Amino acid sequence: MKILVTGGAGYIGSHTCLALLNEGYEVVIVDNLCNSSIESIKRIEILANQSVIFYNADVRDMVSLENVFHENSIEAVIHFAGLKSVNESINIPINYYENNVGSSIALFNIMSKFNCKILVFSSSATVYGDTAMSPIKEGSQLSANNPYGRSKLMIEEILQDLYVSDDTWHIGRLRYFNPVGAHKSGMIGEDPNGIPNNLFPYISQVAVGRRKKVNIFGGDYDTHDGTGVRDYIHVMDIADGHIKALEALNIKSQLLTINLGTGNGYSVLDVIKAFESASGLKIPYKIVGRREGDIASCYADTALASSSINWNASYNLESMCKDAWKWQTLNPNGYQKIG
Repeated sequence: MKILVTGGAGYIGSHTCLALLNEGYEVVIVDNLCNSSIESIKRIEILANQSVIFYNADVRDMVSLENVFHENSIEAVIHFAGLKSVNESINIPINYYENNVGSSIALFNIMSKFNCKILVFSSSATVYGDTAMSPIKEGSQLSANNPYGRSKLMIEEILQDLYVSDDTWHIGRLRYFNPVGAHKSGMIGEDPNGIPNNLFPYISQVAVGRRKKVNIFGGDYDTHDGTGVRDYIHVMDIADGHIKALEALNIKSQLLTINLGTGNGYSVLDVIKAFESASGLKIPYKIVGRREGDIASCYADTALASSSINWNASYNLESMCKDAWKWQTLNPNGYQKIG
């Protein structure tokens, strides 16, 4: 089965491409490399001992996208392509709507034209906003409160309308919680542009000496140690979730909406302690004021993933930290050129 992976050179996309190749799928990647690296694709091919077809193209470019479908017998699509920083989205919202929503509409149009109707969409737990009570179920109220989250929610709603209009589509909407970690080889991992927005890469960069300390935003939440609690999930578990979703969608047409999380919440201090254990290093940190919009606790209810696609997270916090640290130590500057 030949799978088109948009944004396949990115963090979650690269790990999912590797998992697909290891499961015997053929992979075609479309990525404009605006927040990813061609090096990740080279390393995927080394790890899988096989090649992928790669197009350096923007998914919004319908001419290029149509060419991809003309040249390959695409049977299903996993759609990762998009901008992904909450903070950046607040500063440049139009870019986020144009890129994330615009690319999705272009993709769905081309898929329709070529009668390719199996799609797994990379959504986010940000669609729940900051009002849902944990554990968060798929039926919880949706109230995205930033342009990034709203762009994901808009695409989810477009897909629902698409399925209502034509129920021969096979659509999966996967809502990730907090993806972390790296492939066990240390050859591919998270390589954010600029200052990391997420906790794990920031801790990793502090540990490797690229940054001085971790700022913990809020130490007075109603949690076991006062710091915010989140559901961190290993990127390889997320990759496996896409394969399980693809298998379920391949069986019958449906609209699946599923949380991908562990169902466990870990505080910022829990993560720092686990990372210290994995690295053997002391991680300096400072507790500062809360950020507007942050909540005390957010973690997933994962029962539906287990019952509908037979998926459960398998990596614990220790494994997440060990794999993240291995990636960072082998690649202290990310994908930027070793030798």
